[in-house]
Amino acid sequence: MSLFPDTDDWTSQRVGAVDGIRCGIGGWTYAPWRDNFYPKGLVQRRELEYASRHLSCIEINGTYYGAQKPATYAKWRDETPDGFVFSVKAPMRIMQSKALARTGPQVEDFIGGIGTLGDRLGPLLWQFDAGLTLQRDAFEAFCDLLPRTVEGRALRHVLDVRDAAFIDADFIALARKHGFATVFTDSPEHPSFADVTAEFVYARLMRSRSDIATGYPLGELEGWAARARLWASGGEPGDLPKITDAVPTHEPRDVFIQFISAAKERNPAAAMALTALLARG
Repeated sequence: MSLFPDTDDWTSQRVGAVDGIRCGIGGWTYAPWRDNFYPKGLVQRRELEYASRHLSCIEINGTYYGAQKPATYAKWRDETPDGFVFSVKAPMRIMQSKALARTGPQVEDFIGGIGTLGDRLGPLLWQFDAGLTLQRDAFEAFCDLLPRTVEGRALRHVLDVRDAAFIDADFIALARKHGFATVFTDSPEHPSFADVTAEFVYARLMRSRSDIATGYPLGELEGWAARARLWASGGEPGDLPKITDAVPTHEPRDVFIQFISAAKERNPAAAMALTALLARG
């Protein structure tokens, strides 16, 4: 049974952003979710349809292993409701290239296809895994070639660099120069820093626990709700690590909070519980 019982007609449900804040998960196909998130008897081909009516965003992980055809993106777009958005991981073949500065054609091909998502397209996540050797000049050239629009829509880029040695004040300055967000990763396995570098914030929370129905205890979720509200209002949480000093701003921001990895079977419940807390004000 689902942890969150629905009305019989869940197809009419919508979960939009709460004051600019969206909470979601990575992917939508995961067998354990068929026991504690998806209702009994739901056919697999309708899992995206269901998930997108209970969450306000989903990070597409499959694109990291290979870009899809535009027809596939169009299918995903049409299965989701108005107001829902995807964030999308860029293909591994780009991210692990030894010639980043020359990946322009591959980047354009990927973004040209993903543009089929239309108004369901949210941030693009460029994940550089630990162990990759990044050169400053090539990395900056790569940032220069990332398109700012697709089919007339503004693009939002997110840099997820997992090489701790590469993350310093110069990296933060480069991200701010381009208006690219950096990922705040709440995990002991990856660099964790909360410098705000763009007009939106992207956080990946990786500490859900299997013995807690909602992944995180209520007190921790309340803490994340408070931080999310600060980010959304233009402020910055004072209890998260930073590389540089905060840049003062009072402009509202969009905030994306994705529950990823850890006790993955609990992540939908965590995202839904955080959304409920935010909705209560």
